[in-house]
Amino acid sequence: MKGFLQKIFKPTKKEAVIVVSGLPRSGTSMMMKMLEAGGVEVMIDGLRTADSDNPKGYYEFERVKQLDKGDKAWVPDSRGKVVKVISALLKHLPEDEEYKVIFMRRNMPEILASQRKMLVNREEDANKMDDAKMTMLFEKHLEANKAWLQAQPNFSTIYVHYSDILSDPMTQATKVNDFLGGILDSNDMAAIVDPNLYRNRQK
Repeated sequence: MKGFLQKIFKPTKKEAVIVVSGLPRSGTSMMMKMLEAGGVEVMIDGLRTADSDNPKGYYEFERVKQLDKGDKAWVPDSRGKVVKVISALLKHLPEDEEYKVIFMRRNMPEILASQRKMLVNREEDANKMDDAKMTMLFEKHLEANKAWLQAQPNFSTIYVHYSDILSDPMTQATKVNDFLGGILDSNDMAAIVDPNLYRNRQK
């Protein structure tokens, strides 16, 4: 009888929140679109619309930006779905959830070139960026972030490189699908990759 009751009332394991993360301009929006094509429901609000910097859309959920301010009530609603969270905000996600993180990496000169172009498109001063200093800060942040993720028992992480997706989308789509349990459509994920958007390729 005791075993029967334990079976009935045993808490079920929470479905993981799928998180796409990385530095700004590292290919997070592309990965969101791939996952959507593969069959994952995306957490987006459509407030930030597509533009010349992201013609396929940003796939953002604005409340994510308030994680460090304590706005976390929406996170349970993300179980089984995918949401984009920049790397600097990962540590503010609630500790009582399970997370599967797809962390996007990209060559640093390409990230900086893309950010500089975005500033120009917004008619902001692109020269305010010091590439050497930004590279040092970003690399230090990535190193600390990787160590933090490894130390979290409720986070599992896979690293995917932007240029690898563009050069071999099927292999990378399969890699991500395997990480998420093999329940997605890798062919559809790979099919939406558009090499023409690789506009800041490192020479």
